[in-house]
Amino acid sequence: MNQLDQLRQYTTVVADTGNFHQLAQFAPRDATTNPSLILKAVRQPEYAPLLAETVAAHAARPLDEIVDEVLVRFGLEILKVVPGRVSTEVDARLSFDTAATIERGRRIAALYRAAGVGPERLLVKIASTWEGIRAAEVLEREGIHCNLTLLFGFGQAVACGDAGVTLISPFVGRILDWHKARAGAAWDAAAHSGAADPGVKSVTTIWRHYKRHGLATEVMGASFRNVDQILALAGCDLLTISPELLAQLQAADAPVARALDLAEAQAADLPAVHLDEAAFRWTLNEDAMATEKLAEGIRAFAADARALDALIEEARR
Repeated sequence: MNQLDQLRQYTTVVADTGNFHQLAQFAPRDATTNPSLILKAVRQPEYAPLLAETVAAHAARPLDEIVDEVLVRFGLEILKVVPGRVSTEVDARLSFDTAATIERGRRIAALYRAAGVGPERLLVKIASTWEGIRAAEVLEREGIHCNLTLLFGFGQAVACGDAGVTLISPFVGRILDWHKARAGAAWDAAAHSGAADPGVKSVTTIWRHYKRHGLATEVMGASFRNVDQILALAGCDLLTISPELLAQLQAADAPVARALDLAEAQAADLPAVHLDEAAFRWTLNEDAMATEKLAEGIRAFAADARALDALIEEARR
C-alpha cells in the first residue's frame, strides 16, 4: 500500500481544500475549507461560473448573506464527492462576538438543511476564542456540530473539550513556523523533526489529554508543512491534509507505523484540567506562540473574507 492508504489504517483522512475537483483522486472521508481556501478556489477560472451563478441568484440580498450562500454552495459541491462531512467557516470578523457567531452558525446550518443536508454532514467552523467556544457550546446544544479552528494552545483545547464541541483542529505547521522564526539562525531542523516537532508535540499533548479523560471531542491535526509531520501523528482521530501533501503520501510506499497509542494515553498519569474564563485568558496570555498565532490567523482570515466580499460585489454589479 502507498503511505496514504497505510495512514487510513490508523487515522481518518480529510482533505483541506475548497477545490472540489481535486478531491475524488484522494478519496478522503471529510473535507475542510476556510476563507483563504475558498478565495483561492473562486479566483480560478473553472469556478468562475459557480460564483457568478450563486451571486446572480441572490444579488439583491445583503452581502453577508451572499457570502454564506457562496460558502455553502462550495460545501454542497464538496459533499457530492466526500461521503462524510464538510466544514464551513463563520466569518473570522465575528471571532469576538458570541451572539453574532451563533446567528451565523444557525444560518449556515439552515442553508445546508434547505438543500437537504442534515447536521451529521456539517461542521460549522469557528475560531477558538473564548467567545467562539461559548458560541459553539450553544450551537452544539441545538444539534449544530462545530469544528473549532485556529487552535494553538493547550488551554484552548481544554476549553473546547469542556464545552462539548464535536471536533477541534489544532494547527501543526503554524506552530512550527513560529518556533523557527523565533530561533532564527539557531534553529536545528533535525532536532525538531518527527515527534520532536513543536506542532506535533502540541497536538500529541492535546490528544493524550482528551483520551486520558474520556473527552468525546475529536482531534483533527491541521496545517501541515510536510509529510513527516503527518506521519508523526498517525493514530490521531483525523488529519486534514492539503492536496499537495496527499499527493506526496499517495506517491510514496515507505512503511507507516502508528505514532499515537490509545492504550498508553488512557493509562497516562495526566491530571484533569478545567478553565474558567479568567484562567483561559491567563493561560492564553502566558503562551506567546498561541496568542500571536491566534491573532495573526484571525487577521489573515478576515483579510481574505474582505477580499471575497470584494469579488462578490464586483460579480453582482
